[in-house]
Amino acid sequence: MAGIVVVFDFDKTIIDVDSDNWVVDELGATDLFNQLLPTMPWNSLMDRMMKELHTQGITIQDIEEVLKRVPIHPRIVPAIKSAYALGCDLRVISDANVFFIETILKHVGIRDCFSEINTNPGYVDEEGRLRILPYVDFQKSPHGCNLCPPNICKGMIVERIQASIAKEGKRRMIYLGDGIGDFCPSLKLREEDFMMPRKDFPAWNLINENRTLVKAGVHEWTDGEELERILLQLINTINIEESQLLSVEYCKFQTIPKGAHGALPQALPVPY
Repeated sequence: MAGIVVVFDFDKTIIDVDSDNWVVDELGATDLFNQLLPTMPWNSLMDRMMKELHTQGITIQDIEEVLKRVPIHPRIVPAIKSAYALGCDLRVISDANVFFIETILKHVGIRDCFSEINTNPGYVDEEGRLRILPYVDFQKSPHGCNLCPPNICKGMIVERIQASIAKEGKRRMIYLGDGIGDFCPSLKLREEDFMMPRKDFPAWNLINENRTLVKAGVHEWTDGEELERILLQLINTINIEESQLLSVEYCKFQTIPKGAHGALPQALPVPY
């Protein structure tokens, strides 16, 4: 049944590390990164780090090779492929960047499973340097959310997705994430949705501290094996509930009294 939208965070959810830190550490730029971190927003810092690495002779191919060996739990890719095969609409909302995310997803063979990637733009300029820009231009048009970093508000993206899928007749959402930035979208989920925070990570802690603010059902997970098991269980549960709802509506339609001449009154709409 294609009525389920599954939204994944990327860092420490699909992959087991923070992709920004992974690239910086693997390319030997950790000290400079830590030195500059107090002076600018994270997203701006990553753009600056790509400039520094380019100056040192690090190529795009070097960065791609580092990304291709990023650690991923062995059950994550099968979980994503299974959810896609079950007809779910899979999307990414991440504070990483599109170059890192697409490079990794293509390498492990699951890029085509995702209908949408919402993240900071990233592109290779004419000099061969990777540029990383903010999803939201916070200097010209700040998003105004005090729960999220200045360059992206995941909650606003979830609200936009909710509005679009309502027009498509899709009913339910499952959101998976770990970080502070994943708390805001958890507040946007409805009672019929599910939130899957990674246990003992910031989003899980914030949800536990503010449990009454989260309307969705909360199902924690610790690693890729648990993620796969819980995610597929939730998809199965939703599919069963949706099938039962359709059956009830169909039975109601079948038992409508006939009119005076044996004709049925105007048919009731059947939900999709």
